[in-house]
Amino acid sequence: MDHHRLSEMCKTKKNKSLISLSTTQYSFHLSKPPEFSPENMANTSKFQSQVEIKQQCCPTALRFSTELTADELINEERVPFPFFRPLSQKRANTWIISLFVILHLGAFIATMIVNDCWENSHGDCALKSLRRFSFQPLLENPLLGPSASALDEIGALRETLLTNNHQLWRIFTSPWLHAGLFHLIINLSAIIFVGLHLEQEFGPSRIGVIYILSAFTGSLVASLFVQDRPSVCSSGALVGLLGTMLSGLIRNWKYYTNKFAGLVATMTILMTSLVLGLIPYVNNFANFGGFMSGFLLGFVLLFRPQQEKQTQNKGGLFDFDAKHIVKCRNTFDKPVQRGAALVIFVFLLAGIIMAVLHDININKYCSWCHYFDCIPSKWWSCTDEAFHCEKMVNSEHLTLSCSNTGRFRVLPFNNISEARFQDMCNLICS
Repeated sequence: MDHHRLSEMCKTKKNKSLISLSTTQYSFHLSKPPEFSPENMANTSKFQSQVEIKQQCCPTALRFSTELTADELINEERVPFPFFRPLSQKRANTWIISLFVILHLGAFIATMIVNDCWENSHGDCALKSLRRFSFQPLLENPLLGPSASALDEIGALRETLLTNNHQLWRIFTSPWLHAGLFHLIINLSAIIFVGLHLEQEFGPSRIGVIYILSAFTGSLVASLFVQDRPSVCSSGALVGLLGTMLSGLIRNWKYYTNKFAGLVATMTILMTSLVLGLIPYVNNFANFGGFMSGFLLGFVLLFRPQQEKQTQNKGGLFDFDAKHIVKCRNTFDKPVQRGAALVIFVFLLAGIIMAVLHDININKYCSWCHYFDCIPSKWWSCTDEAFHCEKMVNSEHLTLSCSNTGRFRVLPFNNISEARFQDMCNLICS
């Protein structure tokens, strides 16, 4: 009976010891009861049991297969839209956009040196304190910039210079020129804001290629609609970046947060550039060409955004290979979409180049297309009509009379260059 009672006590202790089966196993060893003999029969009532509990080690976690797919290694957390992400402090991430900004500034300084309003306009300038770098009056250039003849000399687009003189090199110079100080400030501010975010998101090489090709394509499209007045195409590259931003937003829609705010910001900058293109000297068709180029190239060159924060796992060769596979798959994903966009871009670019080489001007077939480039206003004229003026010179004054309208103007000087004479004639007649 005592032996039976002892067994019941051991079972009770065993049940209390099995607390967590998922982490620890326990084994119970009941000590053998003492044999009954004449020597210890007197101590039978004082029989004591000893229970030994031994903890046996077991695995703390189940082992999973290390054959993880590349998709399982991708961090599925969405990332903020590039406009709403802080810029990195690493200058190496923004060198290409910084270089383009410097080139634009240098081209504008060179344009103002060639313009030399203080000398060529005999002091009839805006901001006269700048002397050689002073600007033409707002009546002549509403964007506070150089004269039409200075833009022609520095490399702007003009129909007669492209078709009659075959100066195709202007296609490569006009994307770097700005029509005035207002144009420069608005354009470069947008390029810095959009370009730096894109460059840090997708790298300088991709954004550099998109910028150059968008500028070149915009200039080519502008050449098909150019009129006989100077125009610059520097906004084409900016609008190309906006097209890239839009295609990146469409392509990675489910991976971005703040999507609608980013879309509103992109469209606001785009509309500002298009409205600015309705003012003389800024070619709006370059904006259309640049946007088309940037939009298509965005589908070709951009990839899925990545989280900057990486897990700090100390992996071996397998972890490195898996991350490398993920990076490659993100870089070259959606091959059909990339290939289709690339084919469309190549065919469009080839067609535009052939049209430019054959001196095709679409304005001859579209009588209303020029309204997309310039809208007449009481502050400026959009006509590209060739005006003729007569000049009368005396010892101190120069009188210019417009043969078309009969208007005239007396200038307080009598020496003027032929290019500047034509500038003043167009201003008086229009």
